[in-house]
Amino acid sequence: MHKKNEPKAPDILPVPRTKEEAKRSYDRLSRYYDYLTWVYERKYTETALGRLAVSEGETVLEIGFGTGHCLKRIAESVGPKGTAYGIDISTGMMEISKERLEKAGLENRVKLFCGDAANLPFDESMFDAVFMSFTLELFDTPEIPKVLEQIKRALKPEGRLVVVSMSKENGKSIFLRFYEWFHNKWPKYVDCRPIYVERSLREAGYTVKSKERVKLFRLPGEIVVAVNPISGKMV
Repeated sequence: MHKKNEPKAPDILPVPRTKEEAKRSYDRLSRYYDYLTWVYERKYTETALGRLAVSEGETVLEIGFGTGHCLKRIAESVGPKGTAYGIDISTGMMEISKERLEKAGLENRVKLFCGDAANLPFDESMFDAVFMSFTLELFDTPEIPKVLEQIKRALKPEGRLVVVSMSKENGKSIFLRFYEWFHNKWPKYVDCRPIYVERSLREAGYTVKSKERVKLFRLPGEIVVAVNPISGKMV
């Protein structure tokens, strides 16, 4: 149930660029991506990884692994008995991540896939945990429930999902409105936009365990920890 004064999901801005356009864009940016985003995102992704609490021997998936910083941390945490999986739409990002993992001597613990999270190529109940950092907001609004359903299918019962994302929750933020103006003006370049993270997870049937509000250079964000409930269990 939505609260009385809570804004409805239709006010989330669309993502008009195609998947192929997104792939080409990230392929072009892959060699420079860390300079553009890692300094900006690092604090929040590391906090979110801490909330994921990966244990040795687990099987963990990162969706939208980018240049592989978080995937490297996940591979270190699962240890030699665990496996880290990553899926990303960009072959350019995959190449950068491979180089990073090989340099760290972790390539044998990681399996990389180039593909779309709206159609995950993984078996049911395969993962102990799934991690998404500044990725869910890149999907167009009708696709977000599909992505979350795919993750739910691939997660074990009581498996963990941690999402860090720009947030639409504080819709009165002047900085958020300014950012959304840029997104409307140049959507193929400013392709991500704030979404309702906690609400999206609850509507997809997850049990939300915790939520932290963060500020991303004055833009609102959320770190949400959720669990895939046992079938039939109340959420």
